[in-house]
Amino acid sequence: MPSLKEIKGRIGSVQSTLKITSAMKLVASAKLRKAQQTIEGMRPYERKLQGMLDHLVASGAKLSGEYTRTSAAGPDAPGQRIALVAFASNSSLCGAFNANAVRLTLETVRSYGDADVTVYSIGRKMADAMRKAGKPSPADYQKLADKPSYAPAAELAEQLMEDFLAGRLDRIDLVYNHFVSSGKQVPVRETLLPMTGVISSGAEGDTSVIPSETKESEIDYILEPSASALLADLVPKSLRLKFYTALLDSNASEHAARTVAMQTATDNGEDLLQELTLQYNKSRQQKITSEILDLAGGSQQQ
Repeated sequence: MPSLKEIKGRIGSVQSTLKITSAMKLVASAKLRKAQQTIEGMRPYERKLQGMLDHLVASGAKLSGEYTRTSAAGPDAPGQRIALVAFASNSSLCGAFNANAVRLTLETVRSYGDADVTVYSIGRKMADAMRKAGKPSPADYQKLADKPSYAPAAELAEQLMEDFLAGRLDRIDLVYNHFVSSGKQVPVRETLLPMTGVISSGAEGDTSVIPSETKESEIDYILEPSASALLADLVPKSLRLKFYTALLDSNASEHAARTVAMQTATDNGEDLLQELTLQYNKSRQQKITSEILDLAGGSQQQ
């Protein structure tokens, strides 16, 4: 049985840990509110843009063959050049957030078979995991995961799009945790390029889409200069926006996962603290009772 000193030391250790987890929970909650407002403010704009693109395609405008280029050999064929952009975080203590993203990324890499896969790791945890797996990132993208910003995200998306249009890449995929709610984050895999004839797409488990009363295809727009010219201008913007939205989605999921993890750790710590306090009081009472009995026994012998 541990001594009173050992139990008291464990109580002090748990109390110190509780201060840390409580503070981290408050910080993560504040960041989550901001990240949630950002992603929820972005989604209506993204859905509206996708609706406009769908309307243009439905009206007869053709997607450029450069954006819809596919390989007859398939993405897992030898010699195929694939860019996989995988999103995670720079720090831990966020539950299974990083583990889920890394696992889906490795599964995706294996699904490509003998294709030439380059993993663009967004976040230190993803970069470390991919380095161990033999897939080091071409550059350091830790700042993107730490402070999501449109300009650097659009710059990376533009670079990947140029490589695809120039024929240096055959496919671009995104892997990230999709933010559904503060208690649910779903790891998803989406294809950025090549595009299909139907442009609209949503992450699995996305319950944030609110159906519009009037569909885009039912609105009689006057298009200038032409549907094809508008489509050619809006498609690159849509791809950059999709990339940035995935970054915001991952960021909101990280803060949500950390908030839940720190709340769980705080609750477990408080339960452990109660058990240790009870154990300390029992041991202290036993020691006092034992000392009283020793004194009573000594006085009787005299």
